[in-house]
Amino acid sequence: IEPRLLLPRISSDRSRIETKDEDRLRQTATTMLIRVRTNVGVWRVDSLDAAAATPSDVLAGIAKTRPHVSYESPLSSDPRCDRPLDPDRPLSDQGLGHGSMIHCRVDASTCAEQTAGGAGGAGPPPSSSSAGDGGGGAGGADGGGGTTRRVIDKDGSIRLVHAEGPSAGGAERGFRKGQLALRDMKMAWTLQEFTAMDDKYNFTIKRQDARFVGKGGLHLESSAVNDFQSYLRRFQFQQQRFGYLYGKFVDEEDEEKEDDKKPAESSGSGGWGARMPESEEKKVRKNAKVIVEAIYEPPQEADPDAAEGFVILDDPQEEDVDALAELLGLERVGWIVGHPPREEGFQLSSAEVIMAAELQLESAGGVEPTPFVTVRVTVGDDGNVAVEAFQVSLQCMEMVAEEALDVGPNPGFCYVNETFTAIQEGKPSPTVENNFFLTLVPIHGYQSDAFVSKFPRANRAYDDRAQTHDEMRKQLSKSGQSGWTFVDLLSDFALLLYLCKFLDVKTDLPKICHSVKDREVPLDDGYKIIISSLAGMDGSY
Repeated sequence: IEPRLLLPRISSDRSRIETKDEDRLRQTATTMLIRVRTNVGVWRVDSLDAAAATPSDVLAGIAKTRPHVSYESPLSSDPRCDRPLDPDRPLSDQGLGHGSMIHCRVDASTCAEQTAGGAGGAGPPPSSSSAGDGGGGAGGADGGGGTTRRVIDKDGSIRLVHAEGPSAGGAERGFRKGQLALRDMKMAWTLQEFTAMDDKYNFTIKRQDARFVGKGGLHLESSAVNDFQSYLRRFQFQQQRFGYLYGKFVDEEDEEKEDDKKPAESSGSGGWGARMPESEEKKVRKNAKVIVEAIYEPPQEADPDAAEGFVILDDPQEEDVDALAELLGLERVGWIVGHPPREEGFQLSSAEVIMAAELQLESAGGVEPTPFVTVRVTVGDDGNVAVEAFQVSLQCMEMVAEEALDVGPNPGFCYVNETFTAIQEGKPSPTVENNFFLTLVPIHGYQSDAFVSKFPRANRAYDDRAQTHDEMRKQLSKSGQSGWTFVDLLSDFALLLYLCKFLDVKTDLPKICHSVKDREVPLDDGYKIIISSLAGMDGSY
C-alpha cells in the first residue's frame, strides 16, 4: 500500500464505524434478499433490485447455482402454493421485501448445487480418465457436478472428489469464509467498493428495548394454555413440544399519549438495532394487543437430539387448519413452546431464537416489525408453571434472513456464521447471547367469550383422551344445560378441525363458522342434524 493511501484508509475506517448501520440500510433499500422455501430446504437469492426484481429474477438467481431444477409448483406466497406469484410483476408490488419467504415445490433429484468452480454444463461428474479434458487447473474439469479436486489414493490412482468451498483451490483466498476471492469477483476494487461490500457481512449487536406490541400486551386464552401445560406435565416437562397460536392482532387507537411516543423518538434508530432509514422519519403504528383464542399442535415427535427438542412431521391437515382459521376470522399470531426446566436467566435456546425469527419473518413478509409473539412454558423448582412471552429483535430477524446465525454446542448462545462478523463492545465475537435478541411481552390471562377449549387435541400420543365421535357426543350433549347452546359447544377450534375430516371445508364449514362468528346467525337445522348424527346423539340439540 502506498503511504499516501494510509490516511484515506484510516479516515474511511473511522467514517465506516460511525455510519456503518446507515450504510447497510441504504444498501438494503436498493437491494434485497429473498428466501425460497422448498421441499428440500431453504434457498437464498440475494442482490436483487428491491424496486424492480420479479419472480423471474428469483428463478434466474436460483439457476446460477442450481441450473437443472425442475419445478413441480410455481413460486407462491403461501406454503401450499395455492397463490402463485405473478412472474412479471415486481416483488415489491406483491408485498414482498428484504428477507421475505416465498414457497415452491421441486423435483429433489434435480436440485444438485453447482458451486462457483463448476462449468455449468449438464451431465455426470467426470471420471478420472477424463479429468484432463477441458482444462481445469487445481479444480479439475467439471461437467456439471460442481467444484472438484484431485486426490491420490493409497494404490496410486488419481480420482476426483467434491471440494467444499467457493472455488477449487481458492477457499483460503476468499475475502471471507465461504466467499470467492476478490479477484475472482472483480479484477479492480476501490476502497469504497470493498468497504461497502464488507459492511454487508458486519453486524454491530444492539439490544432492542422496544417491543412491537402495544401496552395491551398478549392476552392468552386460559383454558387453551392450561390444556397445553397439562399435557406437558404427563411427561414431567421432560419432552419439548410446540404449537401455533391463532387469534387476532388488535390495533391501538389513533390517539396516543405523548409518553408512548418518547421511546421511538429518543433512541435514534427506534431501539431496533439496524432499521430501515425511513423508520427514523415516521412512527410505525403498533398493535395495542395480541389476542390468542386457540392453540394448534401440528404433528411432531419429541427428539432430545434435535436442536429444537422435537422434529416437525408432515401435516395432512395443514390446509384445513389455515382454511378454518380464516373462516373464523383468526390468523397465526405466535407460537408456544414447552421445555424442561432451565437454569435461571436461560430463556430461549439458540434453536428457539432462530425459529422465532423465522416465524416472525414469515408473519411480517420480510425484515419488518411484527407483533408475532413467542410463548414459552416450563416448570420451576417449586413445581409451579411459568409462562412468558417474547419477541426477537429486528436485528435478529435480519441476521437470520441472511443466515448469519447458527446453532452451536452451547444452546444459550447463537453462533455467528464464519462468513459474517458480529461486533460486541467494539470487538468481533463468535457468539451472541440469546437474551440480547429478546424483548419481553406482558401476558394477561383471559377467558374467551367466543370460543371454548374442551375437545381433545389432535396429534397427541399417550394422552388420556383422543378425538373420537364419542368425545364429540360428550361435549355436544351438554347443550341446553348450564346455559350452553349447541353453537356454544361447537365453537371449539379442535372440534371444528375434527369435523373437517367429515364435512366439506369449502361448502359446509363456511356456513357453520359463520354462525360461530356471529351468534345472531342461527345454525341451519340440517347441519345440526348431520353433526348430531356424527356424534351418535339421539337428535336432541
